Amino acid sequence: MSRILVAALLLALLAACGQREPPRNLDDACSIVKQRPNYLSAMKRTQKRWGVPVAVQMAAIYQESKFVANARTPRKYFLWIIPMGRQSSAYGYSQALDGTWEEYQRERRAYGARRNDIRDATDFMGWYFKGSQRDLGIPLHDARNQYLAYHEGRAGYRRGSHRNKPWLLRIANEVSSRALLYDAQLRRCRRI
Repeated sequence: MSRILVAALLLALLAACGQREPPRNLDDACSIVKQRPNYLSAMKRTQKRWGVPVAVQMAAIYQESKFVANARTPRKYFLWIIPMGRQSSAYGYSQALDGTWEEYQRERRAYGARRNDIRDATDFMGWYFKGSQRDLGIPLHDARNQYLAYHEGRAGYRRGSHRNKPWLLRIANEVSSRALLYDAQLRRCRRI
């Protein structure tokens, strides 16, 4: 293999790895979209297709993965040392579970969609939130209840499984507050 080809492959690999790093200041929506303009274009596309506001998408992704493309749940251990797999199959920006992701791929005919691609992850969230609006009547701008339905699943939300989880209710309130913060910031920097 020629040296030029090897060098080009190494550069492509390094460039791909560099995009996996999350933005530096996750508390500033303007900074996030300035560093990663592709995030904003993906979220605007999802907003146009599904009606989910950009700030709601951003707040949910912040909570789920802190904008880490290949985020996974922690490992479980037996006797604190023997790895026993992960807590769940959640993966990527949206922390979509395997089964739900496969349902999305089938319904959208998006068989090549990847959970570590921001465009696919935001489209998945838009699809899921729109389904929660249809099935549960949760407005798309209601970050708190959309997040609760996302975390617990629609059946769990319908049963009220979140009501006995004070830690989850606190997190859902944080998602709502972050959505409001991101919305105000994006308006200030004229990005939405």
